[in-house]
Amino acid sequence: MKLPETRYFVPPSHESFGLIRFSQRFYQEVSYREEHQRYCQWYAEVAAQHRAELRKMERDINPLRWFRR
Repeated sequence: MKLPETRYFVPPSHESFGLIRFSQRFYQEVSYREEHQRYCQWYAEVAAQHRAELRKMERDINPLRWFRR
């Protein structure tokens, strides 16, 4: 009679935990940098839009200027 093969769970070593934590931090850093890059791109687009609106407003007629000396 042949005994069934038993498989044991071997917990990961301390080195494995270190590698897991390192990879988690790496992907977290990549995520932060991508998010920051998206924010910088959005900010540049909004700033360009605001500058265009300001140039347009500067060309508009200001009726209050007529009453000022």
